[in-house]
Amino acid sequence: MIVYVDLEHDWLKKNRPATWEQTLARRLRVKYRLEQLCGDLCLIVRYLHLSPVLLRGLQARIVVVSGCHTDFEHYSDESLAGLRAVYREAAWPVLALGGGFELMAQAYGSEIGPIGPLAAGEPDPYKGAYVPGMKQERGFMPVKIHTRHPLLDGLGQQPVFFQSHYWEVKSLAGGFLPLAESQLSPVQAMAHTELPLYGVQFHPEDYDELHPAGYRVLQNFLELGETS
Repeated sequence: MIVYVDLEHDWLKKNRPATWEQTLARRLRVKYRLEQLCGDLCLIVRYLHLSPVLLRGLQARIVVVSGCHTDFEHYSDESLAGLRAVYREAAWPVLALGGGFELMAQAYGSEIGPIGPLAAGEPDPYKGAYVPGMKQERGFMPVKIHTRHPLLDGLGQQPVFFQSHYWEVKSLAGGFLPLAESQLSPVQAMAHTELPLYGVQFHPEDYDELHPAGYRVLQNFLELGETS
């Protein structure tokens, strides 16, 4: 069984209900995509209920952790304890996406934070539609691969992925190897040198016919999971 961890906070439901509904639909789409890719069942688990004990009880084979729209300030340390325990135990192959990727890096001592504010007079390409006044990456954008790894096999040097973030991993610690970068963010993909832990800042789950690179990343991860 695949376990797909929903990292979204209930703050979104109360404060941005339309985005909450869109997120629920996206979670189901990703579940079906993962099932189609691996031919196995995929169970969506809310991050609040996640723990190593739960994964063992479910006989999970691999874990995928979603991103989130809610800022981390709304999450308590207690609510993230189960997710961090899964990351640190590293008993399952895990692919962390977006905000889940940032939390994975942080769990091993990496620094994370906002990309930074726009400079005075710098135009906002998103016109405040997401996070006013902050540098961010939104939409399908190229990512430069600088270190070859099986997670990124079959991709050109600058594949295009869907981006949706204004936070980033500033630098890596804890045995992680950086694999790719973008124009704004120095760490767009990472893999642990000894543990079956992988993370990407971009969102490979949001691939489409014109931008299929994300499909290949998910496929590569599932193959890595089978051999871990």
